[in-house]
Amino acid sequence: MMTLIYTAAMGLSIGATALVARRTGERDREGASLAAGQSILLGLFVAAGIAMVSAPFAAALLRVMGGSEELIRSGVGFTRIMLGGNATVLLLFLLNAVFRGAGDAAIAMRVLVLGNALNIVLGPCFIFGLGPFPELGVAGAAVATNIGRGTAVLYQVAMLVRGGGRVQVGLRHLRLDLATMRTVLRLSGLGTVQILIGTASYIGLVRIISIFGSGALAGYTIGIRIIIFALLPAFGISNAAATMVGQNLGAHQPDRAERAVWAAARYNMIFLGGVGLVFLIGAPYITALFTTDPLVQPYAASCLRIVSLGFVFYACGMVLTSSFNGAGDTWTPTYINLFVFWLFEIPLAWVLATRTGFHAHGVFIALTVSYSMLAVVSAILFRRGKWKTRKL
Repeated sequence: MMTLIYTAAMGLSIGATALVARRTGERDREGASLAAGQSILLGLFVAAGIAMVSAPFAAALLRVMGGSEELIRSGVGFTRIMLGGNATVLLLFLLNAVFRGAGDAAIAMRVLVLGNALNIVLGPCFIFGLGPFPELGVAGAAVATNIGRGTAVLYQVAMLVRGGGRVQVGLRHLRLDLATMRTVLRLSGLGTVQILIGTASYIGLVRIISIFGSGALAGYTIGIRIIIFALLPAFGISNAAATMVGQNLGAHQPDRAERAVWAAARYNMIFLGGVGLVFLIGAPYITALFTTDPLVQPYAASCLRIVSLGFVFYACGMVLTSSFNGAGDTWTPTYINLFVFWLFEIPLAWVLATRTGFHAHGVFIALTVSYSMLAVVSAILFRRGKWKTRKL
């Protein structure tokens, strides 16, 4: 359930980054502040709606998700607090997107360090009741998480109000501005659909993998989690590309925006190419850190090795997709995700897994081929240059 909230947060962030970056490039500080204020307003509305329709029904939602009565008893408090406090997730993502769009990525980093450090320290205190803290069990983890994120959000707000970065937000920017809000809604709505399409495709792959038993499914899960961890720095480079595109288009420098994107893509390809080489050579040793189960580890190692073959292509595709978003062209990556992940990847994975001798390894091959397809399609559409004329 929280994955859906993270999806909404990432989608809403796409609109905030694109609009703030464009106004920053135009040297329109008031416009950037207004875009930030309307993004915050939208985040508060969405968070309040989610909290009202989900938190009171935490037990019922866990039951719908297949939770046992024992799990519901122990987990309902955690679920209710996390869903009720979802504003800390949405605002953390949104405000960091504002800082990144303005070019203040260092502030965004400090915010995340603060929030996570508090979460790590307070987690055991509230779970086990250390010192003066109450013993809340599983629910204590949710309390610590929300305190950590909430403190980080307060720090973000203080920076925006005080003007410690390149964007300063006042009360006047939090009044509803229909024109700006329409733009934020359009960009963020499509961004959310775009992220959801990509995220939900993994459900289809899990369903195919599950045909081959729990060992294959566990190996796939371990492999994908290692891969996602390795991709985190690459996402950072992609976010930088989105900001550079938005700011350069705002400054009426489309050619410089394009040069920045290809430079970011080159750096990303070098980085992920190196990671892929490490995975290719050391897959058995890396996966052994997480499991030595003879039914699981071969699948985990195979996942790392096969998927890493497409890392160079995926590195380029990630940057190009983010660049479309940074330009405010959220339709193009949405179409690309729909085509690559649903119309191509899932059917290919099913055919390779069930109609050839690859079995579960066919899903890993489909992932690699799809990453390559994503890069090729994105590069073709990016070179056409229609994103350069996108108005915000």
